Amino acid sequence: MVEDYLVASDYVLIGIYFMLVLAVGLWSTFRPNRNSAAGYFLAGKDMHWIPVGASIFASNVGAPMFIGLAGTAAASGFAVAIYEWHSIYLLIALGWVFVPVYVASGAFTMPEYLKKRFGGKRLRIYLSSLALVLYVLTKISSEIYSGAIFMRQLLGWNLYLCVVTILAVTAFYTIAGGLAAVIYTDTLQTVILLFGAFILTVMSFIEVGGWEQMMRKYSMAAANYTLANPENYSCGLPRTDFNHIWRDAETGDIPWPGAAIGLTTLGLWVWCTDQIMVQRCLSAKDMSHAKGGSVLAACLKILPFFLWIIPGMISRILFPNEIACADPDKCEAVCGNKAGCTNIAYPLLVLKKMPDGLRGLMLAALLAALMSSLTSIFNSASSMFTMDIWRRFRRHAKESELMIVGRVAILVLIGISILWIPILEEAQSGQLWSYLQAISSYTAPPWCWVFLLALFWKRTTEQGAFWGLMISLLVGAIRMAMEFVYTAPYCGSKEEDTRPDFIKKVHFLHFAIILSVVSIVSTVGISLITKPRPPEKLRRVTWWTRHDPLDPEETDSEDEMAEEEEPVTKNKKKSGIGRKAYNWICGISEEPKPKLTAEEKAFIKAKMTSLAENKFSKRVANIAAVTVATVTAFLLGFFY
Repeated sequence: MVEDYLVASDYVLIGIYFMLVLAVGLWSTFRPNRNSAAGYFLAGKDMHWIPVGASIFASNVGAPMFIGLAGTAAASGFAVAIYEWHSIYLLIALGWVFVPVYVASGAFTMPEYLKKRFGGKRLRIYLSSLALVLYVLTKISSEIYSGAIFMRQLLGWNLYLCVVTILAVTAFYTIAGGLAAVIYTDTLQTVILLFGAFILTVMSFIEVGGWEQMMRKYSMAAANYTLANPENYSCGLPRTDFNHIWRDAETGDIPWPGAAIGLTTLGLWVWCTDQIMVQRCLSAKDMSHAKGGSVLAACLKILPFFLWIIPGMISRILFPNEIACADPDKCEAVCGNKAGCTNIAYPLLVLKKMPDGLRGLMLAALLAALMSSLTSIFNSASSMFTMDIWRRFRRHAKESELMIVGRVAILVLIGISILWIPILEEAQSGQLWSYLQAISSYTAPPWCWVFLLALFWKRTTEQGAFWGLMISLLVGAIRMAMEFVYTAPYCGSKEEDTRPDFIKKVHFLHFAIILSVVSIVSTVGISLITKPRPPEKLRRVTWWTRHDPLDPEETDSEDEMAEEEEPVTKNKKKSGIGRKAYNWICGISEEPKPKLTAEEKAFIKAKMTSLAENKFSKRVANIAAVTVATVTAFLLGFFY
């Protein structure tokens, strides 16, 4: 049935897309610095602002944007735009506030930064381990699941066949090329992504009759049986406040206090402290390019409102019986999910409204989104496991060993994520976007405040940060467990809502505010009664000390993971073809590395930690940041 949707020209476009991505990915694997940790994990710290910004955007605009963002817009209207436009200000904060401190500290990863800031081992290992678990539970599995929904609708393939096809290509060039391959392919995929989504948006607007007609028709977009019997199926009717972003604090599906305050803690975690986003800015050749990349990504974040939210709403108008189903049995017949079918809003729009040939383009756009996000997650997770966990047990691991471990870690994460997909399919309850944001609300705020206090309050101690995390994450885990135990009744069912008031009446974004208070009070309180870190150990690791000319002092136990020099062997036999292929995939070079002098090592370290900026570039970046912030403020006010 669904196989008939694709014609020969669609498959040609898909084939061209795969060849382009593989060509770019393979080209990037021949970069000269890919056989070092800095080359593999930070792209040699030589990236221009355009690929940095494109990669930040593409890393975030994954398959959940097509499925989750468009689906939530179909369900409730404009409000979900706050997630996109709110992030614009946080991206500016990333480039202007957070990255300067990370660069000055010389950290490769966020757990490594915490180790430099606080000392000790607990925070670094704990953040690395928790981040890897969350990558599996939310990011990797949701990307794969979202892509499978789209491909199953479009191709009619088995769920796991879709998964294996995508992962085979994605994992190959990520494992081989490292961050450079990810960033260069992200740049290509961003262009494909925006082009395909733009075409569908224009066609959707034409189909629905323009902006005014869209607003009028959406207000009445409901299934036939809902309109015939609105009392029994009231949950199938559009929200009366669908055309507002800022919604009532009690009755709003995204209440304004939670959007303004609670969402900030989630956003700071995602945009300013998550390895995936920060790693791109750390790969920039200097601070000007890091800021330019973050402000370019901020500009691009204006677009999802027009490219996914509006089409999601139009899909409900054109297919109300499917997208706005309000009866559990009818929903299950449409999409196999009793909780609702808004997740298929965007795929259905592509299937039914895109002309022959362009469906293949949109599938390529989805694959671009899916693969760019997966590659980013894989590379960042690999970085954290290798640099923060593996080196904890292998303190003097050689460069070649780190390269191999980083690649194997990706394969293990893929396997675990595939096993989680069936559980995610049962747990996401109709709106994938809400599931992902709720999980973040229960886990992200404590980490957000640990990083903020680390940057701006020098009195924060390791004990305060660690036990503050323990206390607040315990509170978050209790709420998350209760969410899984006490589920909301399906739309249109006769079941009584027996959830406790703490679940039913406290929105997850409001809970993020509560969790933030718990985190701040516990971290500050414990820090005040424990011994502060000496000033000489806080050089270049806080906002106030980022320009300190001296490096922080480290005890032997804190500087315990120095890299061991690779042995230089003479008269080595020539490797065979198999060995050469293995070395190429794993980024291992058998050529002896030149012995660096102390002056050369100092020069490299100075480059990695320099905060220098070109005056003209700095001025342009500042003007661009102010401009995009002003435009966003106007949009938030216009669609209040």
